[in-house]
Amino acid sequence: MSLWTSLEPASATVDPGASTRVRLRVRNTGDVVDEYRFEPVGSVAPWTTVEPPTLRLFPGTTGTVELTFAPPRTPDATAGPNPYAVRITPTEHPDAVTVPEGNLTVTPFTEVRAELVPPTVKGRFRGRPRLAIDNLGNTRVTASLSGTDTGDRLSYDLQPGNVQIEPGRAVFVDATLRPRQIIWFGSKEEQPYALAVRRSGAQALEIDGTFVQRGFLPRWLATALSLSLALAIAFVMIWLAYKPQVRSLAAEKLEQAGVSTLPPPSPSAPGNVRSSPPPPPEEKPAEEPAASPSPQAGGGDGEGGGGEEEKPKERTAATAVQELAARSDGRHICYRAYVADRGWQDPVCDGAEAGTVGKDLPVKALNIAVAGTKGTAGNGAHVVEEWLTGDKWSSAADGIDMYIGSTKEAVSSLQGFTIKVTDGSVCQNAYVANKGWMGLGCTKPGDWMYGGSPMEEAQNLEAIRLTV
Repeated sequence: MSLWTSLEPASATVDPGASTRVRLRVRNTGDVVDEYRFEPVGSVAPWTTVEPPTLRLFPGTTGTVELTFAPPRTPDATAGPNPYAVRITPTEHPDAVTVPEGNLTVTPFTEVRAELVPPTVKGRFRGRPRLAIDNLGNTRVTASLSGTDTGDRLSYDLQPGNVQIEPGRAVFVDATLRPRQIIWFGSKEEQPYALAVRRSGAQALEIDGTFVQRGFLPRWLATALSLSLALAIAFVMIWLAYKPQVRSLAAEKLEQAGVSTLPPPSPSAPGNVRSSPPPPPEEKPAEEPAASPSPQAGGGDGEGGGGEEEKPKERTAATAVQELAARSDGRHICYRAYVADRGWQDPVCDGAEAGTVGKDLPVKALNIAVAGTKGTAGNGAHVVEEWLTGDKWSSAADGIDMYIGSTKEAVSSLQGFTIKVTDGSVCQNAYVANKGWMGLGCTKPGDWMYGGSPMEEAQNLEAIRLTV
């Protein structure tokens, strides 16, 4: 071998986000002038630089290069010892490769972020937000979860109650909030709360949210019931005060007969007129039944014109995309919106506008169908007690209807939606209340795309445009 190397020092320590240097000394022990090329290898090579990258040495001379290690402050910089190496290739003897090795220790750091999805939930008996916890550090995080509020007005069920998160990963915690007292009558009440992520030796990370508790019965119904009860009580009181006096003439006759000392009158006594029993009521002749209408009546041509006409079938997004695919090849997407107080709109396709703009009419549900993309999938985001994620994702093959959200009155309007297609990409532009059009966004092939209001602002979705 015509090369001698030395790392000074052989082991080094560096903090993520900072840098450190190691000196590599090289001596040409051969008898010819040679040029050496340096290349870092190993897991730390992406954030290792060598200066200079090449070194030309005469026989018996020594040169020096510097290795600079600058690990980023991300989970990629794994905490602990990380071996590294530098491949040295001589130009004159390319087969005589030398690989000196060293050890670089990366110090650990922790960084945890958490977010409530959605930050505001609504319900009468419970609310169901989700807590997303991200480990942005380079070491494992173990934490416990708890919930607090002012006045201890809520109870908390967190699943799971303890988490372990690897570097660069995230976990979702399903939370169920239940009010300790039910609002039977009256308007809704806002109850602030906080979910805390607690780690040993670190300050707790608290994420604030709001639970909007609705009354079990609306105020107008309580007023109507109160008025009905008051009227019923008043009617009973009036009836008791002015009840008609019912007297029995037969009872009076018997009473008089019981106290009389006179003998009963003779049947032949003059002036005694025996009252004859009243004649039986005169029977009315039975009325003839009305003639039933003839089966031909109103029929016109005798084909039974009294039958109901068959209702036309509903035109959905799948109907529209099938018709469009039959006329034009390629990828297509059709969709329609269920607008509050108006119901389902007619389907539109390939970038047209569905919903309303500037009319303060939120979208409660979406009906989507695709052609040429091997299917689609998605779910909806509600500012309600149920966040439609997890086991409530929807999917459909080409030409089949997919529904996002709910048309039920008890479920509130959409705040946003998530969508993807199996083959190709999908683009969306969402119109959000008080925000306007949020701008066109497109996915990479097979990725998810979120459209709608940012989670922390909780505004209603009013219109969309989709293309594939």
